[in-house]
Formats: sequence, C-alpha cells, structure tokens
Amino acid sequence: MAFVIVTLKVMPTSPETNLEELEVKVKEEIKSFAGDRKMESKIEPVAFGLKSLNVTFLMEESKGSPDPVAEKVSEFESVNSAEITDVSRALG
Repeated sequence: MAFVIVTLKVMPTSPETNLEELEVKVKEEIKSFAGDRKMESKIEPVAFGLKSLNVTFLMEESKGSPDPVAEKVSEFESVNSAEITDVSRALG
C-alpha cells in the first residue's frame, strides 16, 4: 500500500478569521476523507495581515485524488479558497 503526502492551502475570507477554529474544522474534514493519519499544520503570513493555513497530511494513494477535500473545505463559511498545492509519493 503506497501513501502520498498532500499539502492543502486554505485562505480565509478576512484577516479577522479565527484560524485556530478553522484549523480544527479543516483537520476534521481531512480525517473523514483520509483517515486518522499523520497531519501537520502551520499558519503563514501572506500580506496585509492576511494569513494562510497550510495543512500537510498523509493519505493512501488508493483513495485517488485529494481534490474532494479541497472542494469541501472551500465551501466552509470563513474560507475564501482551498487548493492542493503539493502531492508527492511517500517513500519508505
């Protein structure tokens, strides 16, 4: 069974968005899709006080594309956009 490492970049609707609360919701959505696997997140500054939430997670390659996760997260009320920025096969 092969695994892939996926990075999801989430852009909030405004700088006032509570990214800690959003992070919890995003991680729950990822767990429902990819299972309870290793997951890391970080908040990175973008511009003018706006920050992005970047979540990197591990999923089975047999699940196919991670795009459904990005589509569901992008529908969250406080999310402007969510996109898969990186997918790579895990070795080892």
